[in-house]
Amino acid sequence: MHQRWAVLALVLALCATSAREATGQQDSQPRGRKLGTLGQNYPNPFKPDTFIPFTINDCAGPNGQRLVTLRIYNVLAQLVSVPQLHGAGRALVNIPLSCGDYVGYWDGRVGQGRGPAAPGVYVYELVVDGQRTSRKMFVAR
Repeated sequence: MHQRWAVLALVLALCATSAREATGQQDSQPRGRKLGTLGQNYPNPFKPDTFIPFTINDCAGPNGQRLVTLRIYNVLAQLVSVPQLHGAGRALVNIPLSCGDYVGYWDGRVGQGRGPAAPGVYVYELVVDGQRTSRKMFVAR
């Protein structure tokens, strides 16, 4: 029964994200042009940490860079963590990145207490100059 509620919450969270984008906000890019591509995290399911591959496309912005943010949410659409740019150790929040392939790293810890994430489904979201893409991942026991 808990799993059904968790899936329902995930669907509602994803629908709310899509509805927010469709309510008249205009992208600087025409529809169909993806500024960023989000790959499947690996390993998946995972414990205790995971890597999240993503690609930045079409760098026609200032200095040939795009503002990039990567966030992880639980099924209640609550922010759980912000991964780091693998190899750079910087949190992926509004970081200017050039076109290319990158990897985010999440140590599997959540909140201020930095305790381990509970087993279950999580959603990770890539935002490139305001354009959003998301996927789901699983934390194992």
